[in-house]
Amino acid sequence: MMNEGAYKWGFHDMAAPLALIFDVDGTLADTEAAHCEAFNEAFVEEGLAWRWSPALYTRLLAVSGGLERLTAYWREVGPGLAPRETLERVHAAKTRRYTAKVSGGQVPLRPGVERLIREANAAGLPLGIATTTTPANIDALLRAPLGEGWRGLFAVVADGASAPLKKPHPQVYLQVLHALGRPATACLAFEDSQNGLRAALKAGVPTLITPTAFTAGDDFQGALEVRPDLGGLTLEHLLALPRPN
Repeated sequence: MMNEGAYKWGFHDMAAPLALIFDVDGTLADTEAAHCEAFNEAFVEEGLAWRWSPALYTRLLAVSGGLERLTAYWREVGPGLAPRETLERVHAAKTRRYTAKVSGGQVPLRPGVERLIREANAAGLPLGIATTTTPANIDALLRAPLGEGWRGLFAVVADGASAPLKKPHPQVYLQVLHALGRPATACLAFEDSQNGLRAALKAGVPTLITPTAFTAGDDFQGALEVRPDLGGLTLEHLLALPRPN
């Protein structure tokens, strides 16, 4: 049943076709374990006696952005344990190790993701990416499953390089909306975390959540739906979701 003041999109509402905006880490693929492993390997490479357990990394995910997360931990354990410039070297090493882990399709896309992207693209629905990760990480993850020309599937890709203010700040979503040239209510975001949901909602973008084991305990109040994954999700269902005026 639709909420009062909402309307339904339909395939014939082509004056403003629905645009789909995807987060990357945790949403397109369940990448957080690979990120955590890459951080730990980078700590060893740098000679740091740091080790992030899955539980600790889950807590640290409250901070968006790899370098920002690393900096938050550095401040927590004591800056005297490593000079500030060490953090950038660690993050660079982590990025190298992470891209090696996910390249070549070693970390698959989550169920339903590739099908939905290709079906939406074929139906003429604009697609965007709104993420806090780096361009290198996105390319390494998507090149194998979506092909060398994966960028051609998306009208806009906004990432940590273009949006220095990380989620839950809405900057990356505002950039995507501007590039798409459409109102937030003509879009639907896909996220996996509370920070992502907050960023999308601050930009006014209705959001569907597919949590992972790392984000299952987050607060998803305000989401249109919370689903285990995108498997079985159809364009017809998305176009029929209640939408704000």
